Amino acid sequence: MDRKLKLIWDFKGPSASQTAAHHEKHLKEFIVLEGLPLNITGHTDLHDMHSIAFMVVPESKMIPVRDALKPHRGEVYEE
Repeated sequence: MDRKLKLIWDFKGPSASQTAAHHEKHLKEFIVLEGLPLNITGHTDLHDMHSIAFMVVPESKMIPVRDALKPHRGEVYEE
């Protein structure tokens, strides 16, 4: 089985939390449109001026997803 990778988008500023939550909606839409095998997304407030949105993809799907969505960074996802 492929490793799972967490693709991350960073949002900063006073509206970071709302922007990350909204971005997650678009990530969910992308997963459905592309028929990706995982459906793990989320958003997290790291502090009041920095939030992230993320999605988890299998390593074999990472390059096309990365090229289409341009995440800011990524890391290995461990459940």
